[in-house]
Amino acid sequence: MERRTLLGGLAGASALASLATPARAVPHRSAAALTRIAFGSCCHQDKDQPIWDRVNGWRPDLFVFLGDNIYGDTEDMAVLRDKYARLAAKPGFRELSRRAQVIATWDDHDYGVNDGGSEYPMKTESAAAFLDFWGVPADHPRRSHAGIYGAYYFGPPGRRVQVILPDNRTFRTPLLGYSVEPADKGQYVVNSDPAATMLGAAQWNWLEQELRQPADLRILASSTQVLPDAPGYEAWINFQADHQRLLDLIDFAQVENLVIISGDTHYAELSLLKDRVPYPLYELTASGLTEVWPVFGPNRHRIAQAPLEPNYGRITIDWAGRDPAVLLEVETLSGQIAISQRISLAALRQPAR
Repeated sequence: MERRTLLGGLAGASALASLATPARAVPHRSAAALTRIAFGSCCHQDKDQPIWDRVNGWRPDLFVFLGDNIYGDTEDMAVLRDKYARLAAKPGFRELSRRAQVIATWDDHDYGVNDGGSEYPMKTESAAAFLDFWGVPADHPRRSHAGIYGAYYFGPPGRRVQVILPDNRTFRTPLLGYSVEPADKGQYVVNSDPAATMLGAAQWNWLEQELRQPADLRILASSTQVLPDAPGYEAWINFQADHQRLLDLIDFAQVENLVIISGDTHYAELSLLKDRVPYPLYELTASGLTEVWPVFGPNRHRIAQAPLEPNYGRITIDWAGRDPAVLLEVETLSGQIAISQRISLAALRQPAR
């Protein structure tokens, strides 16, 4: 009886492994223009995932996974790959992978350790598992360096979308600790050391080069929130110098047509920053696909929020006419369009100097 159970378990693991890669790889550059982009984060592989009915019903051209795509939390790569296989076996995920192009970045749980950074000892092995699972081609630039950061381009000039996927884990300075108790619920101390970093030197050089590339819509897809500047849970503000460096880079590099999407929080909200930037900077946070937090964190830049239930974000691009625009939305599991913000691309331009 024990032998039959073991053999059955091995057969089940083999079946899962056969499903462990999305249906198609996405090249570095694609000729087809996009009009519908969906995104989400925080997707537990062992839970029911009814949100895929909403996502697939919307029929996106592209889906961007923003991290915590599984809850790996291990240094054992066999365990990590098995959890990826459990996600791949979900019918809704499989349908998404057949219908849409799928790209991803990671956050702490699929990286391998809660709130982890450069101190995680299995980051190289975890990156290999990540890139393999998401079907990143062997010749893609993401496989040419440490970490998993990368960018994708879709569509011809005049309708070109650039999606930038930073790696907020591999090179990140360890967190300083909590500012309040209890420790497992507390807010992280902001690290004001100029040497402390979110991205590391090589990735910063890459990001600056990417932000200077021509794009008619530029999406910075960050696993953790960028704009909220109140001390809270994990966010760019944990590293004060890098947070300001990003805002400065948008200005001096004359970056245009930029919107930010993010995950991690287990709630959905829209943030707007108007000061310290050359044009209004929007960030739409969508979280989670399965995970829900009971309260919202501090964010003085919040201008809209969704009910506390599973959700996903979406961007509709209207390329027609003289005034192309994007529509940022969040749809909840119950079918409510809880956040909706139309933005003219002309409003995302640098002022004349």
